[in-house]
Amino acid sequence: MLLGFDIGNTNIVMGIFDGNKLIHSWRFSTDRDKSSDEYGLLINDMLEWSDISSGSIDSVIISSVVPPVNHALFSMCIKYLRIQPIIIGPGIKTGLNIKYDNPKELGADRIVDAVAAYDIYGGPVIVIDFGTATNFSAITEDAVYLGGAIAPGIGISADALFLRTAKLPKIELEKPDFVIARNTVTGMQAGIIYGYAGLTDYIVRKMKKELKKDAFVVATGGLARLISDESKEVNEVDSLLTMEGLRIIFEKNKDLAK
Repeated sequence: MLLGFDIGNTNIVMGIFDGNKLIHSWRFSTDRDKSSDEYGLLINDMLEWSDISSGSIDSVIISSVVPPVNHALFSMCIKYLRIQPIIIGPGIKTGLNIKYDNPKELGADRIVDAVAAYDIYGGPVIVIDFGTATNFSAITEDAVYLGGAIAPGIGISADALFLRTAKLPKIELEKPDFVIARNTVTGMQAGIIYGYAGLTDYIVRKMKKELKKDAFVVATGGLARLISDESKEVNEVDSLLTMEGLRIIFEKNKDLAK
């Protein structure tokens, strides 16, 4: 079985594949200070709770945008699983022609999402990842990754209102029924949720104009459904997009795991 890790700034998503099928997935907080032993014990507990033997795992692939965590998870794989993981980075085969000015600057999560989106939905395709940052990526019909846009994440924006203003409270990210709100909390929720829906649609329309053709739009990430329900441009919400991208990239590079 294949064990995949998607290490984000806020959360780590871990998934187990049996062949092409994702059979389990977990989400836990990214902790830059955790040691390889701490991650090893945590992951072993998760596997045991799901009745999965660590001995049944024969391959590991890691996508990360948090370099301090890479060493701890890499060491954990060697020590606890006795597997040298594949880490997505320069030299990894993706099937995409990446036209970024400096490909080393491109986050592994954006590459993984793009690979999965193109494989599943074809091209041209626009991927929106509603994570700690909100990332937009454009891929052409002939598998060229052109680039995209990066906006502050929804959670970051909500926290900024709370932290940088004297009287605005910390809020739950829930969609209110009205934009013309009659209290502070729903006013903040309206501004953030409906504001991000507008931001999403505007950027997608601009990207389609630059592509000079229509494109399928897929959204992923923890808050994708919340925003996409108000979007006129998002065609599909795929919460498993990143995990599927990890599996696809592993299949293209599994000779490295030998």
